[in-house]
Amino acid sequence: MLRRHWLTVMAGVGPDFLRLGIEEDGRLIGYTDLADLTRTSGEFGIALGDPAAWGQGRGTRAGRLMLAHAFGPLGLLEVRAEVHAPNARSHALMRRLGFVRAGEGEPDLYRGERVPVWRYHLTRDAFTF
Repeated sequence: MLRRHWLTVMAGVGPDFLRLGIEEDGRLIGYTDLADLTRTSGEFGIALGDPAAWGQGRGTRAGRLMLAHAFGPLGLLEVRAEVHAPNARSHALMRRLGFVRAGEGEPDLYRGERVPVWRYHLTRDAFTF
């Protein structure tokens, strides 16, 4: 069942969306994506499905690779991201990747509870390749 879920998630949607799998030892452990792509911007997303994969730098490495692709070959000028306020690990990842908090978005469901969403922003000039 979980494998089927990940395969569905990995399928992506449309030309304004890019999703790449994060693999380890030949198995899919997560993904990183760019959504709402235009010629100059996109929205960054990342997920590691197995908690055993958390806290070991995998998300940071995958995120840096996706952002290098966004600001390099894709030629984007800026990338946005949104994180649920209680998700401390994701906030830390955003900071490690160079994102700066840029305000608050609409509240959203997170683990069954409606919570604030923090917006982040990163420009090509601020990104460290």
